[in-house]
Amino acid sequence: MAESTEQRSFTPRPSVLSLNINSKSALYAAYMPFLKNGGIFIPTTRKYGLGDEVFMLLALMNDPNKLPIAGTVVWVMPPGAQNSKAQGIGVHFKNDESGIEARRKIEGLLGGVMQSSRPTHTM
Repeated sequence: MAESTEQRSFTPRPSVLSLNINSKSALYAAYMPFLKNGGIFIPTTRKYGLGDEVFMLLALMNDPNKLPIAGTVVWVMPPGAQNSKAQGIGVHFKNDESGIEARRKIEGLLGGVMQSSRPTHTM
């Protein structure tokens, strides 16, 4: 009697990250407006690969409500890279209601600061 081996494909569950941004300068440094749907840099020591799905809870300034946002890793900053920039990942917001709301809220908070030439975590 032959045994059948069933192939199972497991899709890893997205990991959940929490990020609290308490100042406009910190938000400016983390926001990635050059991405089509917007995105954010998240300092983390966890290992991620490009294309990994993540889910984040983002707290902005004095807003008690955290924004739940799904996204995809599009940038990885390994430890000790680029003049000691912070280790972490850049997450591209999904083109869904939560991603659109996050981009709208962040860009509303940043206003004219977005045109600044100050360095950020990613560029």
